[in-house]
Amino acid sequence: MRVRQFELRLLAGFLAILWASGAGLVLIAYRPGGPVDLLVGAAAFLPLTVAVAAVLWPPMVRSNKGSAGVFWLGLVAALLLIPSIAGVGAQIMQGGTEPLLPSFEVTYPWIVALVATSLFAGIGVSRQVVAEAGIGKRRLTLAIAFAIVATTGIGGVFAGVSLADDAALSNRPLANSRFGPTISQIGASASEAAAPIECGAALTVAQSAHLDLDLSATVDSQGVGTVTLSGDRSGKNISWSAQVVRSDLFGQYGGIRIGTDAWQMAPDTGWQSVSAPALDGQMIDISVLANALSTDNRDTAEDHGLEYVEGARARHCRVSIDGDTFGASFPQASWLLGDASLSTWRGELDYWIFMDGEVGMVSGTVNGTAQGILPHGLLATVRVKLTAVDRDLPVTISPPH
Repeated sequence: MRVRQFELRLLAGFLAILWASGAGLVLIAYRPGGPVDLLVGAAAFLPLTVAVAAVLWPPMVRSNKGSAGVFWLGLVAALLLIPSIAGVGAQIMQGGTEPLLPSFEVTYPWIVALVATSLFAGIGVSRQVVAEAGIGKRRLTLAIAFAIVATTGIGGVFAGVSLADDAALSNRPLANSRFGPTISQIGASASEAAAPIECGAALTVAQSAHLDLDLSATVDSQGVGTVTLSGDRSGKNISWSAQVVRSDLFGQYGGIRIGTDAWQMAPDTGWQSVSAPALDGQMIDISVLANALSTDNRDTAEDHGLEYVEGARARHCRVSIDGDTFGASFPQASWLLGDASLSTWRGELDYWIFMDGEVGMVSGTVNGTAQGILPHGLLATVRVKLTAVDRDLPVTISPPH
């Protein structure tokens, strides 16, 4: 029994360390600029109190099956926490401006981990109330009640302060933004006159930009691969590199164009000299503006109102798109889809026009038949997100080394 108690206390201590690590990250490093940033960090420590309770009162049971079940309960909580903490760390490293609770897909591992930790601790706490061998009905009922109250209370407090902080931040312009001009830069009195242009109006092409493009493809919810591209453009000069991950490939593509000189790189080759027109379709943001966001295609665009994106005011618009237009706008999708025909595919693209009349962000999905992508697949979906930030700032494009 003492060995089992030591093992459970050790597992509870590991859970406490994980919850403390996640809360510490939020408290120390998460500073999006909201009015209650510190309160969000403080609320993140609430699950730690539950884990500490499990250290003080280990969830001991007498039966071997019950002990194994309790141990797995704590282990599941730990296995859910590790990647979730890594995700928060990556988010903070990227700037910490996004909400901590952006979607249910991101939030549910934390919820399940909190439920598992609360039930794990509740079994030990209930043992202090009901001196009953094993996990009797009364102990189990008390443990479940403890888990429900702890999860509801802690989750409600943290979600409340986090969402309140994000809501206050989303409605407050910042002094500077990598996405474009802010109200502070142009003056509050000129804010109405500087409202972004309408969704169907003529767009201004940025003279330069830092570009990030992410593509992911799935077939019937099964992942096909991802493309992560990053680069810079200055006029018609451009330099980018892309990492492609598929089941049969982990490689890098690249493209550089400087005046009439151009180079390309593929996973099985190094940099090779090509003609400059060979990169005409790989101009990233310019390709999107020329195809998916052409004036004709935006005639029926939906206006979803004004928003702030990292402090910069933008007009959120949406346009329908067919597969061929998507393929011309994002030719990098062929690295995931091969020669599959997109003629019957359909989808939507959201785009954000900022106060300089330029598009700084594009996001959307397109889907259609999976024929030619995966055997026996039915529905294929491609998701895309493109950001063009630090626009119109000086950029130097260098040839490959």
